[in-house]
Amino acid sequence: MQDQDILTTLKILIIGESGVGKSSLLLRFTEDTFDPEQSATIGVDFKVKTIMVDGNKTKLAIWDTAGQERFRTLTPSYYRGAQGVILVYDVCNRNSFTKLDMWLNELDTYSTKTDIVKMLVGNKIDKEKREVSREEGLKFARRHSMLFIEASAKTRDGVQCAFEELVQKIVQTPGLWEMDQRAQGFSVSDEQRNDSYCSGYCSLA
Repeated sequence: MQDQDILTTLKILIIGESGVGKSSLLLRFTEDTFDPEQSATIGVDFKVKTIMVDGNKTKLAIWDTAGQERFRTLTPSYYRGAQGVILVYDVCNRNSFTKLDMWLNELDTYSTKTDIVKMLVGNKIDKEKREVSREEGLKFARRHSMLFIEASAKTRDGVQCAFEELVQKIVQTPGLWEMDQRAQGFSVSDEQRNDSYCSGYCSLA
């Protein structure tokens, strides 16, 4: 079987306001493409990508949820069982930043895992008219115990790092996927759990 050597499958969500570049980040990570005319997601999009984690193949099932209010009723079931979430805002759109609290409230309401790993991504740093500083994003992330990185789906900056560091943190979080690992004869060592994976781009309170 093709997936015989897959360690486990992790469920990752991408949430945030419409137009912040969630689909563009997903396409850049999974297919290394960028479409400046990317249309808004209708309902939910879904892609799969396999990456290496500590020398083991891990399959990511990534759900891109629509940011528009009219699709909000479709999303609660997609929070179920997710081990990680990428919360995206546009650094050139302050409104998308101020709405982060609403998205966190929704995550708290529908997430079935209390220790879900959260990554805050400030997207579109390639643009000039910035409305949200890096310091503001970092402060918000620290206040809510989130990983943080700024990125650009257009230039690739930070995209790979955002997904890989999120996955590494999930691996290091006891209880999020250890049960699946034991079933497959794999466990994460205490040394791996305690090793801080965050690079200079990434911060956690």
